Amino acid sequence: MSTGYLLALLVIGFAAGFMSSLVGIGGGVVIVPALVIIFGLSQKMAQGTSLAMLSLPVAFIGAYNYYKEGQVNWKIALILAATFVIGGYLGSKVVLGLDTSIVKKIFAIFMIVIAVKYLFFDK
Repeated sequence: MSTGYLLALLVIGFAAGFMSSLVGIGGGVVIVPALVIIFGLSQKMAQGTSLAMLSLPVAFIGAYNYYKEGQVNWKIALILAATFVIGGYLGSKVVLGLDTSIVKKIFAIFMIVIAVKYLFFDK
C-alpha cells in the first residue's frame, strides 16, 4: 500500500468519523462514495468495507460524547439497535444477490431522497 493511498484512507476515515458525530450520519454515507470514486472499489465491496469498519468502539466514542451532554434517548436507541441488527443481516443478503449497478442506483436514490427532504421539507 503506497503512502498516498494510506494517507487518502486516513483522511477519508477522519472525515467520516467527524461528519458522523457532527451531523449524526452513518459513516457509510461518506465512506462508501469515497471508496467507489477515489479507490475504484465496487459498490458492494465499498459497502462491505464500510460495514466492517463501523465497529462498536467507533460508534461508542461518538455516542458517549452525546450521552455526556444528555443527548441520547436510550429507549429509542435500544429499540433501533435491536432492529438494526436484523435489518443489517437481511439487507446484506439482498444486496449481495443484486447486480452492482442496481446497488449503486439504490444507494444514490436513497441519498437524493434524504437530501431533498432535508433541503426542502424539513421543519
